[in-house]
Amino acid sequence: MKIAIINGPNLNLVGRREPSIYGSADLAGYLQSLTAAYSDIEFSVFQSNSEGAIIDELQQRGYSADGIILNAGGYTHTSVAIADAVRAIPAPVVEVHISNIQAREAYRHTSLLTGACRGIIAGFGLDGYRLAVEALLHRDDA
Repeated sequence: MKIAIINGPNLNLVGRREPSIYGSADLAGYLQSLTAAYSDIEFSVFQSNSEGAIIDELQQRGYSADGIILNAGGYTHTSVAIADAVRAIPAPVVEVHISNIQAREAYRHTSLLTGACRGIIAGFGLDGYRLAVEALLHRDDA
């Protein structure tokens, strides 16, 4: 199985950025341990602060991956183009947020991506990525 993890703006700073919201654990280190724990899965990990680069990665991985974990960061609330890219690809996409976006500022309560994704996992910290892997592994169980 192939799973692509695609992260958006500022997620390269997790562990240093607003630890009261995102925690103090390093995201890159967490993802290394996640991929080691699921050694039978071929992971690709991508992060960009650029909306266009995220769209390019979705288009590239969306036809070869068995699933995509997408944390679009702030683009979640603003990017029709990323939502359109998710709709355009056959791979199922799970939307992930480290924080509970419903418990934050009002502008974060609306996700333009959720309707295009298989599901959303939010508010479980970095463990949301593991939960998304499990959701993709067991997607036929539903």
